[in-house]
This record gives sequence, structure tokens and C-alpha cells, in this order.
Amino acid sequence: MKESINHPTCPHCGATVDPQQTQCPSCGASISQAAQESAPTVRETPLRERASRDVAVFGNVRALCFAAMLAAMSLILGKFLQIPNPFQEIIRISFENLPVILAGMTMGPLVGAMTGIVADLLGCALYGYAINPLITLGAAVVGLTAGIMSGYVVRRPMLLRVIVATVTAHLLGSVLVKSLGLAAWYLASYNMGFWELVAWRLLTYAIIAVAECALLYLLQRHRAFGTFIERMRKRK
Repeated sequence: MKESINHPTCPHCGATVDPQQTQCPSCGASISQAAQESAPTVRETPLRERASRDVAVFGNVRALCFAAMLAAMSLILGKFLQIPNPFQEIIRISFENLPVILAGMTMGPLVGAMTGIVADLLGCALYGYAINPLITLGAAVVGLTAGIMSGYVVRRPMLLRVIVATVTAHLLGSVLVKSLGLAAWYLASYNMGFWELVAWRLLTYAIIAVAECALLYLLQRHRAFGTFIERMRKRK
């Protein structure tokens, strides 16, 4: 029987790290000796530890401030920097989901969901819209799915992790849940069927997801950003 080799994993992206290395070869985050000694082996699946860390983020003031900043960015990107089109009530061309996905990938699924909810409610309050529960749920699903897929399903390599998290977040949150909410509120005003709406939104978010994947990958590959996230999650 082969002996299990205790290779630590990066606490940020989950990539395998040689015990002699001080930086993650995948995301560039710095790895302290204490983190290496306490890191789980490659063959372990520390789901309980990951879940505990994600829940503990709610007690981290810096992490919550970062999540609030991402919610504000989502509001700005979605309300002020969207690309105008004749169907913008039901098909919004913007990067409003990018900060929500980033929150889920870096702070965990719960904070990702909270970021999406806060961004949607702020948008409704700012513009005087009535709250559409399904749209708010869809925003939460985007952050929740991104956090689950990147933190518990696909942790490496980094590019695959970003692609899976972004694509599934849009499929479930943007295309499925939000389309149901939009169909219930706005579809009667347009000469469009539900599946036609889904098809157009699927095409729109497929194009947006390509750009978002590139931006998220480049950002999370940046050494300074990886170090920032690692330090922020540890401090209260």
C-alpha cells in the first residue's frame, strides 16, 4: 500500500503547494509556515472546515465591508453602466453580476448570496422599483452558486474553477430564476414568449460570461489580490 503524501494546499485557491514553497504556484498568494502545517492533505476533503470558515466570515468586519463594497459596485455596474437596449427591462446588458460572483468565490457562498440580495434591494430602493422576490432570489442564487461551485466542487485548476463558477451561477441565477421573475412581471408588455425570453437571456449571459471569466481569472491570478483576500479572511 502506498503511503499518503502530506502535500499542503493553498488556503485561497486549493492548489497543491510544495512544503518548501512560500507562494502558491497557481494564484500567487503568500503561504505562511503555520498555514502550511495546518493545511489539509490533498486526499482529504475538509468540507466541514471550509463551511466553518465561510460561516465565520460573517464575524469578520473587514470581509463584510469588502462585501458591501462589492454590492455597491454591482449596483453601479447594473444601474449606471449598463448598455442601453430596447428590452432593458427584461434583458440587461451589464456586469452587475461580476462583483456578486467575486464575492461568492472569495468570501464563500453565504456572503455571495448576501451580496446579491443587498445589491438588488439597494437598486430597488434607489430607483423606486417594487421588490420582485424572484429577482432578489436570482441575485442571491448567483452569489450562492459561485461560492459553492468554486469552494466545494471545483477548486483547481484556477481557470476551470472560474469558468464553472461563473457559468453555473448565470445558468441558475440569471437565466433560470430571474427569467421566471421577469416573465411574471414584465413579459405581458412584450410580444415575447417565456422560452424566447430564456433563449435571449441565455445568449446575452453567455457573451457576458466570457468577459467575466477573463476578468475574474486575471484578478484572482494577481498575487497582490490573492494575498489581500487571504489576510482579510483571517482578520476580524
